[in-house]
Amino acid sequence: MKNQEIARILYEIADILEIKGVEWKPIAYRKAARNIETLSEDVFELYKKDKLDDIPGVGKNIAEKIEELLKTGKLRYYEELKKSIPIKIEELISVPSLGPKRIKILYEKLKIKNLKDLKDAAEKQKIRNLEGFGYITEKEILEGIKGLESTKSRLLIGYMYPMAKEIESKLRAQKFISKATIAGSMRRMKETIHDVDILVTTNNPKKTIDFFTSLPKKKLLAKGSTKASIILYNGLQVDIRVLDNNHYGSGLNYFTGSKEHGIKLRNLAIKKGLKLSEYGIFKGKKTIASKKEEDVYKTLGLEYIEPELREDSGEIEFALKRKLPKLINYNNIKGDLHVHTIYSDGSNTIEEMALKAKSLGRKYIAITDHYGNLAIANALNKRGILKQFKEIKKINKKLSGITILKGSEVNINPDGTLDMDIQILKELDIVVASIHSRFKEDNTDRLIKAMENKYVNFIGHPTGRLINRRKPFNLDFEKIFEKSKETNTFLEINSFPDRLDLNDVNVRAAIKNKCRLIINTDSHSVDHLYFMKFGIGTARRGWSTKNDIINTNNLDKFLKIIER
Repeated sequence: MKNQEIARILYEIADILEIKGVEWKPIAYRKAARNIETLSEDVFELYKKDKLDDIPGVGKNIAEKIEELLKTGKLRYYEELKKSIPIKIEELISVPSLGPKRIKILYEKLKIKNLKDLKDAAEKQKIRNLEGFGYITEKEILEGIKGLESTKSRLLIGYMYPMAKEIESKLRAQKFISKATIAGSMRRMKETIHDVDILVTTNNPKKTIDFFTSLPKKKLLAKGSTKASIILYNGLQVDIRVLDNNHYGSGLNYFTGSKEHGIKLRNLAIKKGLKLSEYGIFKGKKTIASKKEEDVYKTLGLEYIEPELREDSGEIEFALKRKLPKLINYNNIKGDLHVHTIYSDGSNTIEEMALKAKSLGRKYIAITDHYGNLAIANALNKRGILKQFKEIKKINKKLSGITILKGSEVNINPDGTLDMDIQILKELDIVVASIHSRFKEDNTDRLIKAMENKYVNFIGHPTGRLINRRKPFNLDFEKIFEKSKETNTFLEINSFPDRLDLNDVNVRAAIKNKCRLIINTDSHSVDHLYFMKFGIGTARRGWSTKNDIINTNNLDKFLKIIER
């Protein structure tokens, strides 16, 4: 049983317990689930080392349940909990606007047990009359169900990527396989994916297919002589295709996509009297290019187009003119300025976060625990943050190779003011201002007011979206971009897989408006620090260069850039 499946069960336990009115336990289960789903190491490997309780948030009780899951594939406690309520939690909790408390009300008042019941009740306008719901919530529920039906097969790249890379690594480790590369939407770093395509070259196709289909899986979908498909335990479909080494470059280009990009390339080939397919570029029967992907573009008169740009959004026209931007590299980030610890809702200490960030090549980080009245995030008060300042000073003296900045993620009140005493604001090196409420409103004026506060350095997760769960709130980006430049307040590309906010479209719009951005992880554990890759991927999809992202600079220059 893999990390994702264990995390899903723990999340569902938390939801059931909350519906049943149990206090405290739901928080513990959710914390454990969140840390397990983002672990860089397989939970089973930790179990074999007797280190389950090393996972942040996993105490003896939860560790025993994980052990039972790993040993038997089942958990008696979980099965008994499910039997105790007739509600399909996993179905209903995925609907935006619904949490455990509302699900409980829907069952008690309307006997809603599953998604079908919910849709029927909403369509018959029964939900709007319930206290605490209303017409708008009923409409959002219907829209949410519709959205789920259209995106239910789309999975978040940040959670699927480690498993896909693990399979890719296992394939590369086999002596009979010469190349193995992830293609498709994952290679293009799309925020959600339907499946994973892995291309291989080998001198033994049969042995390769047999090895691939022997990997741990939930289901074998197909097995042929040169391709096969499996479903992993978390629902991710992985397809493998065996290519001839001579066709590897053209095959990689074809299977990377996007479909629209490929059509444009084939039309360009036709105009040049050529034919492009997954097997190469041909002039008549003669192969012109096929072994290397770079040669495909060169033959068509194009400079090489990075996978993240291949969406038919102008990249081919720019490549013809040799005017593509030199995209930010995945190793360019020097600092992570949005990091949480055990002081608020994180799972690791300040020192643990700093050491992990250092191991990932960071030169500086900002500890930005929540402050104020955000109870759900266990926000700090004045006494708590002053205590944290002292600890940061102590650890900075102790550690070398990385600098820890004093920061805070401060909630933006509905009127645009900050939920923090000005005396504390003055002492901070970094202020992240974020919206955590009233997501259904146009929040343009609210953000602008916050950006006008001279102590705010950047806006965290600017549109408030949660992919597949919560739509972004309305913003007038033209005004936001202008205010960003006017006040030297930067907008964040939040790397957390659920957010990736700003998204690629907004990133590109910001860059066109000459706004500089910042990429952070919003980490709540040491394993979340790996998420930086997905923020960078989003920046690349938005045509960002190294100069467009301020935390690619060393600390001294970064601090000068953010001066107000």
